[in-house]
Amino acid sequence: MSASLPEVLDAWRMVAARRSFEGRLPLASFGRLKDGLVDAEGEVGYVLEFDRDALQVPYVELRIDAELPLECQRGLHRFLHPVKIVQRLGLIRDEADEAAMPPGYEPWLVPEDGELRPAELIEDELILAVPLVPVDPQSESVERDWAPQEEEKAQANPFAALAALKGKNN
Repeated sequence: MSASLPEVLDAWRMVAARRSFEGRLPLASFGRLKDGLVDAEGEVGYVLEFDRDALQVPYVELRIDAELPLECQRGLHRFLHPVKIVQRLGLIRDEADEAAMPPGYEPWLVPEDGELRPAELIEDELILAVPLVPVDPQSESVERDWAPQEEEKAQANPFAALAALKGKNN
């Protein structure tokens, strides 16, 4: 295993050598991910393993462990969203190879030059792990605190005016 993560790897050479990389990267190093975070404090633990399976499908397995600082949309406060990802990317040379990918693999189209940017793979998975509407599981539901009053319920009923008219006609 290697402790440092190169900026660019040759995917096919890594598969042939069955290379593994393990380490930590600061959240601040992920430019695209930072836009969705409250701040860039913290680190991401990763393990990348290149290999072939029993069917000789080349893959890279990503294991990512992080806590992403997000803003709770319910309480508008910072919280840490735990992320644990295990993703096996089947490396393909052509989009047509995607159909032959075994279950449990996410196809990853490798460019013709074989270059793969491992930090971008990690960042892509982290971006996909950010919830659309981040909510701290420890925050309380707003509905419990703001139940509508009877007067508001009557105003919200579009047939309340009709009921009043009907009562006058009788």
